[in-house]
Amino acid sequence: MKYNIVIVDDETELIKNLKYELEDINKTLHVTYYTSGYEALNAVLQGNVDLVLSDIAMPDLDGFELYSRIKEHDADIPVVLMTGFGYDPNHVVVRTKQSGPVDIIPKPFETDKLAVLLLKRLKERRHLADK
Repeated sequence: MKYNIVIVDDETELIKNLKYELEDINKTLHVTYYTSGYEALNAVLQGNVDLVLSDIAMPDLDGFELYSRIKEHDADIPVVLMTGFGYDPNHVVVRTKQSGPVDIIPKPFETDKLAVLLLKRLKERRHLADK
């Protein structure tokens, strides 16, 4: 069974490389990527998305807003956020954590560790769906 993951980041080379690395690490992952939060949201609204991995700082729709809109549509879709920012109490990371549980990973990260986290969240979602 394949898991459909959407990656969102305005850094095209980063997401292209991440797609190939994740799919190489685990053959059950099928990755689609977008450079726009709105495009990613549209993909989620159309269905068949199992998990979203999004950068927080994006020009059109930041990761916090994308997270919120995805959760409004389907609270069970896991959303993992990436950030290159350090701690700032007014930063969107804090706002997101106040909205509910969310995984936030700092850049740069090790792709194999990221894959473990993504698979864990995907299996948790699948387990909930089976109940």
